[in-house]
Amino acid sequence: MKVGDSMKTTVVTIAQSAKVRDAVLLFVNNHISMLPVLDKEGRPVGAVHLRDLLERVMPVFVDLIKDFDYVGDFGAIEDGMPEAAWLEGAVTTVMEPIETVETSSGLVRAFSIMKKRDILDLPVVDREGRLVGLASRVDIGRALLTNWHVDVDEDRGA
Repeated sequence: MKVGDSMKTTVVTIAQSAKVRDAVLLFVNNHISMLPVLDKEGRPVGAVHLRDLLERVMPVFVDLIKDFDYVGDFGAIEDGMPEAAWLEGAVTTVMEPIETVETSSGLVRAFSIMKKRDILDLPVVDREGRLVGLASRVDIGRALLTNWHVDVDEDRGA
């Protein structure tokens, strides 16, 4: 089975000419964790990750804390907002390089890339490099598990 057989074909994307504010709205309205940034031809040029936006308002001391068991919440810090000028900035200022695979890529290869890069979603492109889908770790894992020929109905009672 190939990545093209297990990917989602509906993908929320953003144009490279958009603002950070536009990306924030797409994250809020679509419950996603990664947003491919596309050029005018529909080719991925970068990615915005939810974690990168959230780190903008994370207090620096969080990296110093080893044990969060005693922290109930962070109080007023949780209402923090980034500067308005940052939100009006270009989405290209917050995007990272993007890793992609072609639809013909094998599942284990795709999963290996995701594991190595510590990403949850992997954009899938056609031969011309245009975005055609998105494969998550769950999509790939589910596809790989179907090859295990486990009788799902038999195991439901266990």
